[in-house]
Amino acid sequence: MAKGDKKRALRGRAGRMKGGRGSGRATSGYVRLWGRHPVEAALKNPDRQHRKLWATREGIESLDGELPPDFPVEYADVADLARLVAKDAPHQGLVLECEPLEDRFLDEVADGDPARPVVVLDQVTDPHNVGAILRSAAAFNAACIVTQDRHAPPEGGVVAKSASGALEVVPWIRVVNLARALDELAEAGYWRIGMAGEAEATLAEAMPMGALAIVLGAEGEGLRHNIAAHCDALAKLPISSDIESLNVSNAAAIALYAVATRPPG
Repeated sequence: MAKGDKKRALRGRAGRMKGGRGSGRATSGYVRLWGRHPVEAALKNPDRQHRKLWATREGIESLDGELPPDFPVEYADVADLARLVAKDAPHQGLVLECEPLEDRFLDEVADGDPARPVVVLDQVTDPHNVGAILRSAAAFNAACIVTQDRHAPPEGGVVAKSASGALEVVPWIRVVNLARALDELAEAGYWRIGMAGEAEATLAEAMPMGALAIVLGAEGEGLRHNIAAHCDALAKLPISSDIESLNVSNAAAIALYAVATRPPG
């Protein structure tokens, strides 16, 4: 497929989600991030538009590098910061309010590189899981993660804290129709592998050498039938029969490691 055709095949813009207080989405439409790693990564991200940083002096001192002299900082105590974030959130003396990241197009990042898999999440709604998957995606050089716009957590502090900075470096593509996005990935040359415990083949047996899209379903329900039908193959991880399944974020990390270490063809 020509590069221009591939871009047209993958063209699709995601919708933004709104979240309530506690998720990290402020009512004004800004995003609140907390904790040293998420805040530090956001401050270093040139694509982030920052509004304000609330911090303790210890929190400021923990940052790697200095803030610009005109950066809007309001010093606060620990109790004041706790009122700005989710209940019992480990803010580590830092709360940053900023604009949400700009929407990304699938064709901007899914370029068919065999070394950079795409991670597709089917109705994985727990922000801790999505954040952990972002972290693994960054560790194993994935091209992006793809979710539905209506069945995924909003960008915000809980996801960012679990991602430990990866929210700023791994593109998060939100799409209206996940099945259509899988079709577009196939047109762009990706082999789509759905992770399912009932599959006969293991992931190692099902993996070709080309570009891959790893598709994971929510815990409990797993992949929906329609999404599994849009995969080229189903595969399982070779786990012990003593355990029924793995947490979806653990499964994603193992699958990404398997892709990164597959032997050359």
